[in-house]
Amino acid sequence: MPEICLLGTGGMLPLKNRFLTSLFVEYNGKAVLIDCGEGTQVAFAQHEKKLSHIELILITHAHADHVTGLAGLLLSLGNCSRTQPLDIYYPRFWERVIKNLLSVCDCLPFPVNLHSLEEQPCSWIADQIDPMLEISAMPVDHRVPCMGYSLTLRKKPVFQPEQAKALEIPVQYWKTLHKGETVTLPDGRIIQPQQVTGDSRKPVKITYITDSRPLPEMIDFARDSDLFICEGMYGDPEKKQSMNQKGHMLMQDACQLALQADAKTLWLTHYSPAEMNPENYQEELKAIFPAVVVSKDGQSMNL
Repeated sequence: MPEICLLGTGGMLPLKNRFLTSLFVEYNGKAVLIDCGEGTQVAFAQHEKKLSHIELILITHAHADHVTGLAGLLLSLGNCSRTQPLDIYYPRFWERVIKNLLSVCDCLPFPVNLHSLEEQPCSWIADQIDPMLEISAMPVDHRVPCMGYSLTLRKKPVFQPEQAKALEIPVQYWKTLHKGETVTLPDGRIIQPQQVTGDSRKPVKITYITDSRPLPEMIDFARDSDLFICEGMYGDPEKKQSMNQKGHMLMQDACQLALQADAKTLWLTHYSPAEMNPENYQEELKAIFPAVVVSKDGQSMNL
């Protein structure tokens, strides 16, 4: 199952006890990293996560608190003897910035594949991680082009060995059938995967949105998320107008989105450096969405 670690929960600038927001999602030894602000490598070390497991990086937007750690992280990956390609996805608007960041680490021992995303909803299969993992992106409402991401890991149906034995299917064909592929047996019989598997299982879904005003479209985008990670710059309702003007949202906004999206759990992130004690709002927030977690750096879970 996926292992999730919120490496940092801060926005704008790192504090001594709060790194900039970044998300690490690992599955079977391969990981997705979302955003890479200043100090992300230090957060990796502090939370005992391995840089070498990163296969894919998703950038929400190229404001400094989300990307200035990228060049250093790539250089460290090179020093880890990496040779396999690394894929980076980002909104097309930021292509020049991303390329400029990469220009200071032009002797990497591995290729970097850049993928620019149009400002419209899209999705693709993340084969680098697993052929069952689908990533979706949608534009959000910040002052500049910015994307939210959703990771959906589909699960294979449960294999039923007793049914396979009843059909006298040799064991060497079981793995192929469990992968969803049809097999032809030596006796000429054609066996379909559904003959030896149970019903489909509910996928695991993780949605990550930061640096945006709340949008109605976010509700469907985060619909039924097992884990919804969303920014909450402040918890003071009096800052609502100011946050909207700056392209951000309050903790209460995130809770309302999670409630309407039927998310199972909400982790808050991207706190303002002026919001020193976001946990002070916990009781108020739980009244809106009981499964909210006022996250701290290193917040982790297995789904």
